[in-house]
Amino acid sequence: MTTYTPALVNSTQEAEMAHYVDTLDYPFCHDVSKYEKIVKVGQGTFGEVHKARDRRNKSKFVALKKVLMDNEKEGFPITALREVRILQLLEHENIVNLIEICRSKSSQLAKHSASFYLVFDFAEHDLAGLLSNFKVKFSLGEIKSVMKQMFNGLYYIHANKIIHRDMKAANVLITKKGTLKLADFGLARAFSLERNGKPNRYTNRVVTLWYRPPELLLGERNYGPSVDLWGAGCIMAEMWTRSPIMQGSTEQHQLKLIAQLCGAINPTAWPGVEKLQLYNTMEWPKEARRRVKDRLRPYVKDQGACDLIDKLLLLDPSQRPDADAALMHDFFWTDPMPCSLEKMLAGHTTSMFEYLASGRGGGGQAAAQAAAHAQATAKPGEQSSNANRGGQRNEGFKDMVY
Repeated sequence: MTTYTPALVNSTQEAEMAHYVDTLDYPFCHDVSKYEKIVKVGQGTFGEVHKARDRRNKSKFVALKKVLMDNEKEGFPITALREVRILQLLEHENIVNLIEICRSKSSQLAKHSASFYLVFDFAEHDLAGLLSNFKVKFSLGEIKSVMKQMFNGLYYIHANKIIHRDMKAANVLITKKGTLKLADFGLARAFSLERNGKPNRYTNRVVTLWYRPPELLLGERNYGPSVDLWGAGCIMAEMWTRSPIMQGSTEQHQLKLIAQLCGAINPTAWPGVEKLQLYNTMEWPKEARRRVKDRLRPYVKDQGACDLIDKLLLLDPSQRPDADAALMHDFFWTDPMPCSLEKMLAGHTTSMFEYLASGRGGGGQAAAQAAAHAQATAKPGEQSSNANRGGQRNEGFKDMVY
């Protein structure tokens, strides 16, 4: 009678599973070799993004976003599954288009470890890369076009009960035709109203630190689309300052910068804030007055733009305009009207991405992603030496205009 030890059974099962994975045919998941990688245009905690060319159609370019599988023991990462599911549901000219999912077979160096790639339509630039190049000059009509398209994208995803949760200039793509695409839905999720009076319990460890709204910094877990509108306000101001307007090195420092710009965080300006988890834990200037318009006026000469930014950066999330209200603001309905970016971009034949740029604090996308990862894993108020691009401490509003 033959007996089997547990170790022998396990090793046999593992070998059978490895053989199954290696020989399995994925009929609806093409091999990534159908695309030829050209250049890396992004890298971070999510993996790598490459510009690639379709080998059969040499005029077709795509973006390949590799799904990191190194630390996954339970199969395909749940965050990537969520991103794929959300992108499959969304179809809008201002939302990045997911073409397909590709895979690569295991290699001698990585046996039994297939890789997967999200394949997107390629956009030639991201907004952070464009703003980092002093040769790229936006007219007021072109800025209006960028912001109008951004709010159109936000209106669409919010109407479909999706919040982005990582609004920042690097996640705003722009094609050579001047069409804006909201990208990187890796932190996005569906949202809902409170059920039976029970508040939602979403994680507040989302949004890159420099674009994170005060409610998340104070521990709020029952939130909605207003977190995206705060990020949109930061991006809109950046269209003139050419650099993120509040560059905190820690969550504590970020709250201080927010208070210095947007005024003291207290129940008078924001009813109910005292109930948030970290309200009595974090520190900020108690007597600071609101001076968004004062600080932006040297940069933002248009009064309508200044007013809209001021409203988007209200401390109380319930008072911020939604995307629909932002689109109805006078800023978009006074001369000059929004105009196409295509002609301006035609003079710039090189792609511009934050990852490839060195002018936004000195480190490009790689340092920014490292900073975001450090902040996401740090405790509230914990110091992070890599919290800003270039590793240098920045005391807040960056007074630099190109």
